[in-house]
Amino acid sequence: MTSTPFPAGGAAATRPLKILVAEDNLINQRLVTGLLSQLGHTGMVVSDGEKALKCLAKMRVDLVLMDVMMPNMDGLQALAAIRAREAAEGGHMPVIMATAHDEPGDAARFKKTGADGYLAKPLELDRLNAEICRVLGMR
Repeated sequence: MTSTPFPAGGAAATRPLKILVAEDNLINQRLVTGLLSQLGHTGMVVSDGEKALKCLAKMRVDLVLMDVMMPNMDGLQALAAIRAREAAEGGHMPVIMATAHDEPGDAARFKKTGADGYLAKPLELDRLNAEICRVLGMR
């Protein structure tokens, strides 16, 4: 196994992850997939919550990185749909919410709505890696 470079703030995940990125902004899509690639992960991009749900129904991923504000179906609506599906079918999909409108109390508010984690934009390599590892219970 080849080692993947990772930030000094913590070890990278022990295996490459498949991460669904729900993000409508093209620049942010490129940024996050580049960061995930640096961590040794694969980021698959969709542009709204509705497309994220369709993707999750068809393929297996390890984690969802979900933008809060998107057209058609925003991240909170998509998160609610994911949690409703889990209540009916079982299982649990780890979801990290991300927003550029960072307000005090956002982390607690998103946790209340069912999010496993939270990141403020712009995303940074160290923080992204640490939150992925925390949410997935990796050290």
